[in-house]
Amino acid sequence: MTPTIKVINGPVVTARNASGLKIREMVTVGSLKLIGEVVSIEKDLATIQVYEDTAGLKVGEEIETTGRALSVKLGPGMVGNMFDGIQRPLNLIKQENGSFIPSGVGLKSLDDEKIWQVNIKVKEGDKLKFGDIYATIKETETIEHKLLSNLEGQVVSVKESGNYRLEDTIVKVKTEQGEEDLKLYQYWPVRNPRPVKKNLPLSEVLVTGQRVLDIFFPIAKGGTVAIPGGFGTGKTMLQHQLAQYADADIIVYIGCGERGNEMTQVLEDFPNLIDPNTGRGLMERTILIANTSNMPVAAREASIYTGITIAEYFRDMGYDVALMADSSSRWAEALREISARLEEIPAEEGYPAYLGSRLSQFYERAGSVENLNGTKGSVTLIGAVSPTGGDFSEPVTENTRRCVNVFLGLDKNLAYSRHYPAINWLSSYSNYLNQMRDFYEDLTGEDVISLRNEMMEILTEEEKLQSIVMLVGRDALSASQKNVMDTASLLRVGYLQQNAFNDVDKYVPLEKQIQMLKLIKHYYTRSKEAIDKGIYYDKVYNPNLIAELTNIKYNIENDQLDKFVDINTKIDSYFQSIEEGENI
Repeated sequence: MTPTIKVINGPVVTARNASGLKIREMVTVGSLKLIGEVVSIEKDLATIQVYEDTAGLKVGEEIETTGRALSVKLGPGMVGNMFDGIQRPLNLIKQENGSFIPSGVGLKSLDDEKIWQVNIKVKEGDKLKFGDIYATIKETETIEHKLLSNLEGQVVSVKESGNYRLEDTIVKVKTEQGEEDLKLYQYWPVRNPRPVKKNLPLSEVLVTGQRVLDIFFPIAKGGTVAIPGGFGTGKTMLQHQLAQYADADIIVYIGCGERGNEMTQVLEDFPNLIDPNTGRGLMERTILIANTSNMPVAAREASIYTGITIAEYFRDMGYDVALMADSSSRWAEALREISARLEEIPAEEGYPAYLGSRLSQFYERAGSVENLNGTKGSVTLIGAVSPTGGDFSEPVTENTRRCVNVFLGLDKNLAYSRHYPAINWLSSYSNYLNQMRDFYEDLTGEDVISLRNEMMEILTEEEKLQSIVMLVGRDALSASQKNVMDTASLLRVGYLQQNAFNDVDKYVPLEKQIQMLKLIKHYYTRSKEAIDKGIYYDKVYNPNLIAELTNIKYNIENDQLDKFVDINTKIDSYFQSIEEGENI
């Protein structure tokens, strides 16, 4: 018997006569052909999670199976495009239906009519394995799309290189099940990780041009990052900075349950941004997935799986992919709402008991790998978290903290004082520091981690001294303690704070970042030596020199590193002069 609708409860539909359905199978619901997914089966009743607005559905309408799990269509046409949470192209939907997505749009994804220039890489008689590259397509000026085999067998016929559409068969393969066609795309279930040959140790820094990240809290290529922060602390803007400046080949940006105006800003800004690595438009290596807060919650829950599957697909081509999820809190809220509709027993704050395992399943799909075809690629996951009231002890933040290795806690006090990025250097951490030591030494010849740790000690000491200053004032401090406060202030304002609106400071190469930090250490070393020799603090402290060091980030261009020698000489001359004056 054909499954039919028995109960409609928001995005959750109960179907009768459903014993023939399978768990995780994708179905179409009712006369509107709404897209849904089977989440539970009990006898002849099935519970279906619907990814569209269920207004207009009626009891008794039929449910049809598609024969496959919830999947994404992987092929050329994704880069530079914008999709909703289940990979429907929003630009095409707008052209056909206006500014709002109607129910029953269907399973549209990639453009079937577009013609692609295909370069065939196999010939008759070749043995194809899973993940092998059988053709390439120049998708954008910067990205070559590599078509990956999703089966194993012997090539029995091949078409010539030329112009083809997505549905055209370009290779026929003889498998154990018979002849199979290879087209310009493949389907992949979003909840299943794509296979790899082996996982590799993380050994490279994802260079972002942001000093507080690249030196103090480095992100590894293939690593996991959480950016928690309350309203207005700059989570979205920090992710925009990372999307533009990180040295990743592909950016997948997921607007998961964010406000419509924020996603509008993304859609307006990204096409106008220039990629500093290529000098071309950022959209030539970016894929946007937009699921705003007024879209169906079920599609929001699916959006991060859609995004990570697309990221893994490009990783399998040998690319380094950075995925931004903004924000996982809105995704967890969708999970909570669906769980309540399914009448599952709630856990802490109403979230389902499996919240932690779902988060870990998502973040575990990050990594640096050797692919089945022998190439190397990585997926770096950067997830924003929006804890209610900025409370980092709430369930989503706590469960995310257990899954990630970089925790960038945003501080509302820093944000409100216009210190951006508003990353609190005392509550944040990176577990990749020791793993990245060799990377820094091989690239720059410097022991960057030891230098960073020395500067962190100064910032930590300043925090302790601040409590004394609050009670009895700065005059109660010793000369060496005042010097620590001065150096910490120089670190905070002159180094950790970065101006996204300044052409020199918005992106800083790693070599300049290191030179700036070495300069601050040199100042601290010379001033400490002078105080240890008994020179009065009033002579050691030079406001003009401090101001010059603070403004180095603006006054020295990124390609003028030789000027750091002059500043070092100036520091030495100043302290030598006051030491000689003291001796006289």
